[in-house]
Amino acid sequence: MEELTITTQTEAETRKIGEKLALLLKPNDVLTLEGDLGAGKTTFTKGLGAGLGVRRTINSPTFTIVKEYTGELPLFHMDVYRLEDSDEDIGFDEYFHGGGITVVEWAHFIADFLPVHRLDIDIRLNEQQEREITFYPRGHHFESICKELAR
Repeated sequence: MEELTITTQTEAETRKIGEKLALLLKPNDVLTLEGDLGAGKTTFTKGLGAGLGVRRTINSPTFTIVKEYTGELPLFHMDVYRLEDSDEDIGFDEYFHGGGITVVEWAHFIADFLPVHRLDIDIRLNEQQEREITFYPRGHHFESICKELAR
């Protein structure tokens, strides 16, 4: 499977896709999120957190780079926008292999540090103000996940 696109019309639908995805993930899975400001990256992550049983409010970690949440699996939510033009490794592998789920917003800024096997997700608003969520699986595990999401 090359890619999967799901269109949502409301924030609730976007969160629901995140919740559904959470049930398919396993420890050490890495997800990248790309999209314009306001496209729904954090909304999607809120759904993912809900699916993982996170009870705390999830918000963008813009000023802290990483926020950690406790759920059935730990959720490591990164916003690496502020690392643009930086080669600094702030211990990414500790998160990627920390037994939880890692979500990286603006992941292209740390492309050299990302694991090969991951699920790249792009969220865009279209002209009808719908969110088009496109999943790009990198590895068989994530291809299987996308097939499940497509059902």
